[in-house]
Order: sequence, then structure tokens, then C-alpha cells
Amino acid sequence: MILQSVQRIVTKPLELVCPAGSLPALKQAVDYGADTVYIGFRDATNARNFMGLNFSDKHVEEGIAYAHTRGRKVLLALNTYPLPGQVEFWQAAVDRAARLGVDAMITADPGLMRYACENYPDLRLHLSVQGSATNYDAINFYARKFGIARVVLPRVLSIEQVEMVAQNTAVELEVFGFGSLCVMVEGRCALSSYVTGDAPNNKGVCSPAKAVQWINTPKGLESRLNGVLVDRYAEGEKSSYPTICKGRYLVGGESYYAIEEPASLNTLALLPKLKAIGVSAIKIEGRQRSPAYTAVVTKVWREALDACNADSTHYQVNPAWDVALAKQSEGQQQTLGAYYRAWK
Repeated sequence: MILQSVQRIVTKPLELVCPAGSLPALKQAVDYGADTVYIGFRDATNARNFMGLNFSDKHVEEGIAYAHTRGRKVLLALNTYPLPGQVEFWQAAVDRAARLGVDAMITADPGLMRYACENYPDLRLHLSVQGSATNYDAINFYARKFGIARVVLPRVLSIEQVEMVAQNTAVELEVFGFGSLCVMVEGRCALSSYVTGDAPNNKGVCSPAKAVQWINTPKGLESRLNGVLVDRYAEGEKSSYPTICKGRYLVGGESYYAIEEPASLNTLALLPKLKAIGVSAIKIEGRQRSPAYTAVVTKVWREALDACNADSTHYQVNPAWDVALAKQSEGQQQTLGAYYRAWK
């Protein structure tokens, strides 16, 4: 049977979903205009499991109260996969999320979705980008089996592919609008885990700080990850935090960014198109970043979404927005990433 296109009637404005790695960052996001803030617990159930970041139960309660008083929502990213023999620890995190009253839980593991459905049928579920659902058949499967209300699409789809998904599912679509790119199966990068020995899924980062080295050499400033040369910079050249996928490599005798350039995704120019094809929410990446980052980026995107929601036909990117975001971007460079591919 051929799945018929879903008629999406978009009446709601684009929702702004912003990151918070701490209670101060949550308050900055709310104060500067986020409709929704996403957070994580201080443990391995959270894919941004950094020392000194994330939320205790007390801070979750405070954050929810702060947001709800101002008419905003709080989502919990319980988005990693349980380790063997530790399923009960992840299930207990679902219990905590439900008890604390989050507005939705962002999750990737089907077993945890089943647990949530059976025990907390009123808990709204969002499919994490770590679920890597890139086509409407996968998304519709999760909706049928687990009642997924929204999916966060991976950052590997072209704009035409996003539109195809939108035409064939009634599930809300959330897409990344700004922040770091990922070219692998989100959060489960085989490249970085091979080099560092740590899985990004539950260690919080592709390149743990303990494995990062910066070395001045006669050939230039070198960045290394667990001893592996990732990049070498000439004097005055902008440097970026070393990740394996965004290093320069010798290919056919030429040195260049063979997999991905160290740049941040910026889709300000695509907002009218994303709204027109039925996207529900724009997600900002960066729970590992500072409250100051959250404030700057939220302010820019609030202004942009307000302009687009008010009149998408005459919407234009304010140059000041790009200037502000460039200062927060990886390598101070920005790209449309996979949304536009030259070879398509």
C-alpha cells in the first residue's frame, strides 16, 4: 500500500527550542525568549554528561517552576542508550522525569519508550536525534508503537528530504537551526570512540578534554586527540576544537577537510522555507556552552522567528544577527550544512 501524503495545516508559529546546561542558562533562555528549554540529568542518561553541568532534581524543579510561571516549557533529554546490566538506572531516570513534571521527554531507546508508555501514558515523548530517524516510515513506526509526538531530525537531511518527511507524517518536526554539526549517526560516532576509547553516547562529548592536546611546533600549532594529529594551523589562522570528523587529512597528496569543515550550522536564511513545509520547531544546539552563549543565541533567534512568524513573505536576515552568531560559531564560520547540497 502506498502511504498517502499527510496534509499539514501549519497554523502555529515556529517554536524556539533552546539549550540549557545549568539553571542560570535555563533562566537566560527563558528571559531572552525561548518557548521551550531542554535540559538533562547529571548522569549518563544524558548525552551531554559533562562534569559541572546539568541538573539535580532540585534544579529541575526550580527550572520548571521558573519556566512555567512565564508560560514556557521544559523538556528533559534522556537520550542515551542503557548500558548492559544497567537498564534499571535508565528506567529510574524516566520515573524521575515523570515525577518532576517535565513537559516532554526526549528519548532514543525503544525499550525506554515502551517503559514510559506503560508506566506514564500521559508523559509526552519526543524522538531524539540520537534515534536517527531520517525517513517518514521510521518516524511513523515510532508514532504507532510509542505515541511519539515530535521527532528531532538528524542534521544530515537536505531541505528536499525534510519536505518529503513533512508531507508523509503527522508527527511534529523539530530541526536544528544553529550550532555544531554532526556527520555520523548522531551521538554514536565510531570515529571518535575509535581514537579516544570513550563512547560519545554516554561520555558526553566526541572529544573529551582529557584527550585534547595543543602543541606549538615549527610547522605550526597542532591539535591532537589522544595523540592523533587532527589539524595544524598556520600563524594567524583560526583554530577549532579538535574533533576527528572536522580535521584536515592528506587525501591524494592534498590536505583539506575531507569529511566536514569546522563550522556551525546557521539556517536563518531558511526560516520561511522551513515554516512553509511544515516544520514545528527550530532547535538550537549547545547545552555544553555557557549561559552567555545561550543568552546571545536565544536573543538573535527570538528576533528572527518573530520576524518570520509575523511575515514570512517579506522576511529578511538582519546582518547584525549573522555578526552576533558568527562570534558564537565553531571556528567563527557558518554553513547551511546538508540542507543544501551542491550535488543535488
